[in-house]
Amino acid sequence: MNKINLKTAFITGISGQDGAYLSKLLLEKGYKIIGITRNNHSDSFEKLKSLKIDERIVMEECDLLDISSVIALIDKYLPDEIYNLAAQSSVGQSFKQPIGTINFNIISVLNLLEAIRLMKPDVRFYQASSSEMYGKVSNLPVSINTPMHPLSPYAISKASAHWTVVNYRESYGLYACNGVLFNHESYLRSSGFFVKKVLHESVRNKYNPNWILKVGNIDIKRDFGYSPNYVEAMWLMLQCENADDFIICSGTSITLRSIIEYIFGRLNISLDRLLIDTDLMRPTEIEDIYGDNTPAKTKLGWKYELDFYAVLDILIAEELKEFELK
Repeated sequence: MNKINLKTAFITGISGQDGAYLSKLLLEKGYKIIGITRNNHSDSFEKLKSLKIDERIVMEECDLLDISSVIALIDKYLPDEIYNLAAQSSVGQSFKQPIGTINFNIISVLNLLEAIRLMKPDVRFYQASSSEMYGKVSNLPVSINTPMHPLSPYAISKASAHWTVVNYRESYGLYACNGVLFNHESYLRSSGFFVKKVLHESVRNKYNPNWILKVGNIDIKRDFGYSPNYVEAMWLMLQCENADDFIICSGTSITLRSIIEYIFGRLNISLDRLLIDTDLMRPTEIEDIYGDNTPAKTKLGWKYELDFYAVLDILIAEELKEFELK
């Protein structure tokens, strides 16, 4: 692989699933990586450690809600690329903390863009947008031009940040783009997310006769993919001549119920262990959503052909391996 030398990249949200896989990818390409964290002492870097790359990254504390801190950091390192993956990213949590979710997810993006405009306008900026922005859609698949109808505080915050990025690109000529990622999973996914929760609990309770998996609405359909492949699209977006926005997805949707049935089947768990809990239902819900990844494949040269059940096979094997090592 040809290495790109002397490029410096900021990654916010580096302690998350995508931050870890993106860090690994950029290190392989010869980047110097500055990981932006709220607090070096309280943030967990277990995902970076699991990929054995934690000691190759320079960590910097920065409050993204304080523009002076963002400006100082850009002035210190003069980065070539900034990947903004930091967010309050739980849809369920956003209903419990709407003000905090909306405040952080919008103001942090605004501060980054304004700091770039003032300090180093040639920086290439990637914003992690979300398929949740589209919400209640009339026509599928979702394209980048599909009208947005957000159904949660999280989705509202991501839609606002998305349009802020577009505005800075069009108004100030910044190289700023949005990657609209649909659901994407991996072994490093946090335990609060649906697929990881089902995998984690199922593997650990396979032989527990008293265990029940409690879930909400599992008859909704989602477009699922594999995180290590999705971060490749992030990097490709910042290598284009002109900034643009792209949908990153698998192009198909499956029900949450079918995911549970597949995992239970592979682990020989009876479906009698499944309980629908109305307390876990959300106030509003997207019934079915999947995207069109054709532009990402044709314009970026992004390659993605994985069936999600093949991804589940990978994740089940990794979850079993971790459990057996403990």
